[in-house]
Amino acid sequence: MTQRLHLVFGGELVNPTETAFKNVDDIHIVGIFPNYATAFDAWKNEAQRTVDNAHMRYFIAHLHRLRDEEAPASPTEELG
Repeated sequence: MTQRLHLVFGGELVNPTETAFKNVDDIHIVGIFPNYATAFDAWKNEAQRTVDNAHMRYFIAHLHRLRDEEAPASPTEELG
């Protein structure tokens, strides 16, 4: 069975119309979730919690899309 992991994270943006974080050191990592539904619930919870700050944004990153198991490994991956 293929795992479809999702990362939920967010923080304060420089400009609310863009996606550049004001301070990368302050990014809030909510967690890694085993499916989109639980990631969405976590995202929604954080987004609602910070709704009064227009510069705060939370995102869902589809971690399973970052890695193609069929593609050959890069030289740095083979060092491990």
